[in-house]
Amino acid sequence: MGYYTRVLSKHEDFPSLEELSQLLAAEHPSVELTVEEGDEDDWETLLLSGHGELEIALLERNPVSDGSIGQDEIAEFTEETADSKPESGVAWLHEFLAETKTIYAFQHLVGSETEEGLAALHAVRSFLWQRGDSIIQADMEGFTNEDGYHIVWQFSDTVSGAWNMAVLQDDTWHHFQMDLGDPDQREAFFRGEVPPDASQVQLSRGRE
Repeated sequence: MGYYTRVLSKHEDFPSLEELSQLLAAEHPSVELTVEEGDEDDWETLLLSGHGELEIALLERNPVSDGSIGQDEIAEFTEETADSKPESGVAWLHEFLAETKTIYAFQHLVGSETEEGLAALHAVRSFLWQRGDSIIQADMEGFTNEDGYHIVWQFSDTVSGAWNMAVLQDDTWHHFQMDLGDPDQREAFFRGEVPPDASQVQLSRGRE
């Protein structure tokens, strides 16, 4: 299936091909978007490509409605995170998933391994996420909150390195950076706690 990252949004409306193309023209002029499925006004799948027809990513727009692919994806995410940690992050995530209206799925292709290709992919994904009421999901990693901090553990047991994380306590997100390979920090996160030696702690409201 390849590697996917996704933006999950509570909005049904979506940006036009022209709007996304203008973004790329301003920030990444060597990269373009073309329609693979649908049309310019009601696109379903877009191809992000660079010089020499180098394919960077396929972007699929999957509305969440009865009997849709998007609905199946939501059900799959809910099921696969049922036993994930921490429980507070999972509970918040499941509430968010229940209100999700659109899934933007990026299938990373060979061009995403180049510096320019990956930067262009990130630009489009960030644009979709920053429209608001959205979270990000990445295969083999997990889900973020609306601030972009990681809230559910789906990493492999051998993962290591610094990562921006968040735990929800008393309806408030506590944001911090932890070492994913540190067993004590990992266990604290599983319990829904900020590791005592984590850095860059910030706060934001979990719900309005």
